[in-house]
Amino acid sequence: MSEKAPHGHFERAAAADWLDANERHRIDAGLRRRLNPRAPSSDVLDLASNDYLGLGSHADVKAAAIDAIEQWGTGSTGSRLVTGTTTAHIDLETKLAEFMGQEAALVFSSGYAANLGVVTALAGRGSLIVSDGGSHASLVDACRLSRARVVVIERGDVEQARIALAERTEERALVVTDSVYSVDGELAPLREMYEAARDNGALMLADEAHGLGVRGRGGRGYVDELGLAGREDLIVTATLSKALGSQGGVVLGSRRLIDHLIDTARTFIFDTGLNPAAVGAAGAALEQLVATPTLADDVLANARELAEAAGAEEPQSAVVSVIIGDPSKAVAARDEMRSRGVSVGCFRPPSVPVGTSRLRLTARANLTKGDLERACETLRKVLAGMDRGSEAGRG
Repeated sequence: MSEKAPHGHFERAAAADWLDANERHRIDAGLRRRLNPRAPSSDVLDLASNDYLGLGSHADVKAAAIDAIEQWGTGSTGSRLVTGTTTAHIDLETKLAEFMGQEAALVFSSGYAANLGVVTALAGRGSLIVSDGGSHASLVDACRLSRARVVVIERGDVEQARIALAERTEERALVVTDSVYSVDGELAPLREMYEAARDNGALMLADEAHGLGVRGRGGRGYVDELGLAGREDLIVTATLSKALGSQGGVVLGSRRLIDHLIDTARTFIFDTGLNPAAVGAAGAALEQLVATPTLADDVLANARELAEAAGAEEPQSAVVSVIIGDPSKAVAARDEMRSRGVSVGCFRPPSVPVGTSRLRLTARANLTKGDLERACETLRKVLAGMDRGSEAGRG
């Protein structure tokens, strides 16, 4: 029976009381999360965002977003199949495909929606998905929604993938993985995983969310770096919200794949199209990346400097993972960094395995020498003498 509340007040229902016990459990485990709103400007040095190339605040990128609003308005007005596709969408898709060495591209409202859309459109009942255990949550959820039989392999375990593919009874199969693992920024064994898929007549999907703008020739991604771009049996997804400093997602592949998605991908058909400002900003950011291919080198160089100061392994991407172990200690370290004027991420279970709670730093190409000196000094002070467990420095 619900409690009667005065007019204008939220009414509590007994049926929802389990939420209180659930919250107490999260608090006791050190897993309670809270929102930390940003102000428009701050003296805090940002090492937590995914704006890897610093293009989200670039003057030309912001101007392009404003110009797009002036031309098209603030919203896309409908789904892509009705009124939500503008000439700017088509232009962005063409340029993304060309840049990443693909035949065609299709832009979605988010990277999450892109992964949900392509996986569920390619796999269903009567098919198999081999899912890398290090894949992003969007790929995990896509597998669950697909209704396909799903085999989850240990992160990067190519032999497990080969066995699952070889022993399948299903005619169709799809292998899904991140190209760069999102939690610690390590590179997936992408070439070997692709060869396992190809040898067993399966498609493969590589999520380049953390590869675009950071790996490959001029930031074209890890698929490009390995010389695998343009293979029809290797599908690429990416987000526009990290290196390109905007918002949205994209699927890249053959023209017939994109035509299939236009007809069948539910997160494309039934979702409102990406808003004009995000389209304009992503297009302008891509132009900056093309014009300044050294941005990818800059972000990796800055990541290496941060990792050295933190006593972490040499990073393979913009992500620097500093394992603390205990979630409460990780939160305390994050808060101490913040109090000293440096913002970093903090990953705890279920985002990472139990016992591997960590600080997650993200380098940016536009960090100045002064920024790096300040960040490194703060890291050394906060981490000095801290009991970081047996896993410290790994990842």
